[in-house]
Amino acid sequence: MSNSFRTIGFPGRYVQGSGAVAALGPLMKELGGKVAAVVAGDSARAASGDGVRVSLEEAGCRAHFLRFSGACTAAAVAAMAAQAAGVEADTVIALGGGSVIDTAKGVTIARGGLLIVVPAIASTDAPTSRSVVLYDDQHRITGVERMRRNPDAVLVDTDIIARAPVRFFAAGMGDALSKKFEAEQCRLAGAMNFFGTLAPPVALLMAERCYATIAEHGEAAYARIAATGKPDDAVERVVEATVLFSGLGFEACGLSMAHALTRGLGAHPRIGRALHGELVAFGTIAQLLAEERPAGEVRAHVELTRRLGLPVTLAQLGAPSLDAAELQEIARLSCTAPHMANLSPRADEARVAKMLRAADELGRSVLGN
Repeated sequence: MSNSFRTIGFPGRYVQGSGAVAALGPLMKELGGKVAAVVAGDSARAASGDGVRVSLEEAGCRAHFLRFSGACTAAAVAAMAAQAAGVEADTVIALGGGSVIDTAKGVTIARGGLLIVVPAIASTDAPTSRSVVLYDDQHRITGVERMRRNPDAVLVDTDIIARAPVRFFAAGMGDALSKKFEAEQCRLAGAMNFFGTLAPPVALLMAERCYATIAEHGEAAYARIAATGKPDDAVERVVEATVLFSGLGFEACGLSMAHALTRGLGAHPRIGRALHGELVAFGTIAQLLAEERPAGEVRAHVELTRRLGLPVTLAQLGAPSLDAAELQEIARLSCTAPHMANLSPRADEARVAKMLRAADELGRSVLGN
């Protein structure tokens, strides 16, 4: 495409609020759906209760629940697509976290029809995007596919979100905090976004607002979730940032080092058990150091990250000690991610390893270790 183009993708509808799942059936009916294949994990079904089924049935829509367990692998997508075909579903509903959402997207690529995303946790930016991240059985990234369009609808019931473990809520903030810095690096690099064009100014504004919202309301929202498991205004604002602003921002701006590092960190046998947003949170610290930002600015960011319940050291990610060979392998794999090119000054494997070590040292300093 021409470099003069600017592109951003949006879900066809975005609904957020307490009790929003009640709008699912009427929304599906309005969009023309009649038979839903609901891809759902056990915990998500338990968290939503009968809300999904009741809403769909009251709207005259048929629902078939497809049990999901495991990672978003090519085999899992194929199995779910076959089940959806078996019930002649014209709509796929994703009810769960990132792996469920990506699997439902994969089914939509295979079968067509409508896609409605109902996140049960606010831990990643997956709900609004058209990207599908595929893994192998060892949770290593094997590839990325894309739907022809963004989801037809994203429905975020903050009652369900607030009842999930607070660690997931924090992880969503960790994933979202990177977007301001990654968007800026992509702009400086003249990088193409996930639509193959430059980012429109509004996408940069959303990435910046994402960080500002979490900086202003994140601590209060985290405390509210931890103490009550119920949404309030702070929770609503943060969910809007972690789901909507973060999702639109990354897809229309692009990604940089913070997300590239998940390629290497996620492949480590111990660190790979951490949540995606936790890896990104630590990766953002390494990126800010790699950008050679002022020491006070980076330390303030690390302190905010810590207050949000996110890891700031390798030990908190599950690896109290890494030898040089392990660190080098993480750096090597991270540098295979195309996003690593969107960084100034540029980073090779040696510099990436150095930044990871420096991020860990800074995190330990903030923790007083």
